[in-house]
Amino acid sequence: MATKRKVDNLLALAVLATVVQRPMHRYEIASLIRAHGKDQQMDVKWGSLYTVVQNLAKHGFLEVVGTSRQGARPERTVYEITDAGKQELTDWTRELIGTPAPEHTHFAAGLSVQMILPPAEVTELLQARLAALEEGISARKHALAKTLETVPRLFLVEDEYALAMVEAEAAWVRGLLGELTSGTFPDLDAWRGFHEGAGWPAEMLELHERGSSLD
Repeated sequence: MATKRKVDNLLALAVLATVVQRPMHRYEIASLIRAHGKDQQMDVKWGSLYTVVQNLAKHGFLEVVGTSRQGARPERTVYEITDAGKQELTDWTRELIGTPAPEHTHFAAGLSVQMILPPAEVTELLQARLAALEEGISARKHALAKTLETVPRLFLVEDEYALAMVEAEAAWVRGLLGELTSGTFPDLDAWRGFHEGAGWPAEMLELHERGSSLD
């Protein structure tokens, strides 16, 4: 079971993982998060960086150790990770790697209501999605292979995981498309009938009313 974090925004994890290297101010933190690509893996909302850093300091995970100034720019507050912050970073990382948690995607949300569209249209949309996925897979593979020439694999495992997830999605979409185009999808006739004005069969309505969650 996931622990309730005092600062549970994933940007906080990125901040802690960055400041653990050395003391730095917020602008340095943001630059390094971008440079390391963590904003792509964690869906970072940059507008909340100030609040996240403040909250980490409030809860004792960061502490102010001074200020810095470059040229005529205003002074910038420099933060250092505390022992409590290092422990939080360690515990959080262990939890994220070792404990599965629900991850809700936009695609899953769309699939949950796909029946409002006719099967033929869903098929066309899935074909377009698959084409985009395959193009993205090719680009990701090329980029990863290129990066591996200069960056140790240790720092790229999250990119490997992201590629694997896209490949798995493409394989699943390909399978569903095969069922829809061959006519072997189990509820295809009822789905088509609904969009042709026949309504849903009574037994399907009853099952839907009862709910179909696997949780």
